[in-house]
Amino acid sequence: MIDLKLLEKKSDGGPSFFDDYQQCLIHRGAGTDSLVKVMELNKVRKDLITQAETAKASQNKVSGEIAKMKREGKDATTLIDEMGKLSASVKEMENKAAESEQQVFDLLATMPNKTHSSVPVGKSADENKEVHKKGTLPSFAFTAKEHWELGEKLGIIDFDRAGKVTGTRFAFLKGKAAQMERALIQFFLDLHTQKHGYQEMLPPFIANTASFFGVGQFPKFKQDVFHLENTEYYLIPTAEVSVTNYYREEILAEDQLPQKFAAFSPCFRSEAGSYGRDVKGLVRQHQFNKVELMVFAHPSQSYDLHEALTSHAEQVLLDLELPFRRMALCTGDISFGAAKCFDLEVWLPGQNSYREISSCSNFEDFQARRANIRFRPNGGGKPQFVHTLNGSGLAVGRTLIAIFENYQREDGSIAIPKALQKYMAGATEIR
Repeated sequence: MIDLKLLEKKSDGGPSFFDDYQQCLIHRGAGTDSLVKVMELNKVRKDLITQAETAKASQNKVSGEIAKMKREGKDATTLIDEMGKLSASVKEMENKAAESEQQVFDLLATMPNKTHSSVPVGKSADENKEVHKKGTLPSFAFTAKEHWELGEKLGIIDFDRAGKVTGTRFAFLKGKAAQMERALIQFFLDLHTQKHGYQEMLPPFIANTASFFGVGQFPKFKQDVFHLENTEYYLIPTAEVSVTNYYREEILAEDQLPQKFAAFSPCFRSEAGSYGRDVKGLVRQHQFNKVELMVFAHPSQSYDLHEALTSHAEQVLLDLELPFRRMALCTGDISFGAAKCFDLEVWLPGQNSYREISSCSNFEDFQARRANIRFRPNGGGKPQFVHTLNGSGLAVGRTLIAIFENYQREDGSIAIPKALQKYMAGATEIR
């Protein structure tokens, strides 16, 4: 959530925070109507508070005069009537100020984060900037198949029976595909906890409304999640929802930062608005597995930690010898809550394209302000908001897709990456 005090702060000569944020909204393609409305409502709120304080001062004065008249045995009926009117007026102004304050809060809750100055300006994903590429694209002497063709022919992915049991965008993984899914989860967790210093966490897979608000999912993206009927509970679309709220409404000591967690969870997404996209295969499912990397950071360290987190996600792809590229998302493609984001895109030969496998974001204090997560400086003083960061380390299903397509052979068998073989009881191939 954007800091209202920063929006109100006057400029020292250069562009104010308001000016910068207004330009950010334009670059995001979000429009500035909500920002203008917020400032108008906030002015109304402040005017009402001033008027109420003035009326209270008059109220106190009249109250003193009434007390004096009563001591002197005089009739204070007229002043008592005036006192009643003043009291009613104050109550009305305070109610209106509270209404304006709630309207300001509700509008701020729908407004995106301010992007970092290094984020490239652009209107769509077409204007994202490539940071680097790593790995060698495979060269086949045959036409590369897509993962779903390979999986169905090997008898290890079954979409039809999943459609019977549940519906579209679900799948059964069988045999070596199920084993590889499990192996990937273990491989990711071992790498991040043993080599990258994250603490393993198994979070709740269901979260409440306050948790979804804390990460910026609600109210704007409420239609994207599955609601459990007759409850305030929702299935999580990512472990980010649960883990970010681990410290909600808490104050950490500065010495406790950074806090780093690696959390496995299934993820559930309604995929609202994605009709017709990736209807075949595992790319866009209603249910999938993921290992999420989450960091609570000191503001002065958050961008160094953002780079580190992104490199940790990249290490998974390097170890699996999967070619990928890092993309800096532009203002028109970056997510609602992110101040800066890198997408890692893995090469899929069957699709002859790069596809996103991880988004690594620095939210700065945007989520922490919504969830009220702060730290107390070592030297004392007022608590400050932490910075939150997260990224997929990685999406398990999409990693399996990438292995199937990059390690496929002409006869339809699939080689197993060396880094994964010990997690699959020494198996070197699927056939």
